[in-house]
Amino acid sequence: MPSPLSVRHAKKDNPSQEDFMQRCLQLAVLGAGHTAPNPMVGAVLVYEGRIIGEGFHEQYGMAHAEVNCIRSVLPADRHLIPASTLYVSLEPCCHQGKTPACTDLILQEKIPHVVIGCRDPFPRVNGKGIEKLLLAGIKVDYPVIEKRTAEINRRFFTFHQHHRPYIILKWAESANHKISSSKGGRIQISEDLSNRLVHQWRGEEAGILIGTNTALLDNPELTTRLWKGNNPVRIVLDQNLRLPKDLKIFDGSTRTIILNNTKDFSDGRLLYKKLNPENTAIGSILTALYALDILSLLVEGGSKMLQSFIDEGIWDETRIITNRKLNIPDGIPAPDLIGAELSNTDHFRTDTISYYINLKNNLPQKS
Repeated sequence: MPSPLSVRHAKKDNPSQEDFMQRCLQLAVLGAGHTAPNPMVGAVLVYEGRIIGEGFHEQYGMAHAEVNCIRSVLPADRHLIPASTLYVSLEPCCHQGKTPACTDLILQEKIPHVVIGCRDPFPRVNGKGIEKLLLAGIKVDYPVIEKRTAEINRRFFTFHQHHRPYIILKWAESANHKISSSKGGRIQISEDLSNRLVHQWRGEEAGILIGTNTALLDNPELTTRLWKGNNPVRIVLDQNLRLPKDLKIFDGSTRTIILNNTKDFSDGRLLYKKLNPENTAIGSILTALYALDILSLLVEGGSKMLQSFIDEGIWDETRIITNRKLNIPDGIPAPDLIGAELSNTDHFRTDTISYYINLKNNLPQKS
């Protein structure tokens, strides 16, 4: 986990609010993979064009960006705080949660001017932090580069505006668009560098989802063992509780949720969550995960599960790893991706990674 930066920047001639907000965003993304279900937030404190303090939200349950920013101010600059401007990428919180309200700290430090990237969609904040600052006589400017500030927290915005996790579909396929062999047995489609990237992706999301057949056939660990990062919550759709307890997902190494039609039960890191039979299969999954505060979801299930998300149009990103050198005769077809727009491609040796977005669900809405 990186520590707060302590660099003090030289004064820039006529720096803009956008310049300082860009710095907030650079800081915010340092918390990627560590802040969920909170957002990533960065803050800088500026006196006459010079940054005298900066910080970011490093870890869920720990100090927020504004706190770390003010703590970083050197003793020689402390007297400048009441004459400085605080830039923060997301609206300061105004309620007591795991940490005190950041608006109270701003008032305590007598900071006269706050510049905000965008409003916080969380219902307990959403405009209330801005209102509290304004009522206290503080000058507030917002939004500043709103689209970019919302984009880095698209998981957080999707969760609170659509009441579901941010969904990333991922699969590997052969050059002839097969996802696995129809004869059974596991085939490694993607090469080693791509596999490491997948483990990095896992560390960036709150949860990872597979189905019963994938758990039985592949016996995956669903961890970040090839990349230094937090393990996501392992989530398995096992509606009829068919999975044997000797599978790796039951090894107790990380939190695991079994979505099923039968029972609610908790045993240490293992949680059984009963689905609502009145919803569609995808709807019941997402309702359950929203209730469990799963902010984002990497779906690594089989072709049937992936296609279900695609057919219902409920997904935000899709990442497809294609091995250009591999053909699988008589294999199981890869999902048919529809309603997608290609946004980027990467190439690793034999693999091409294609990134797609679903414009219908991907863009955060204005508060």
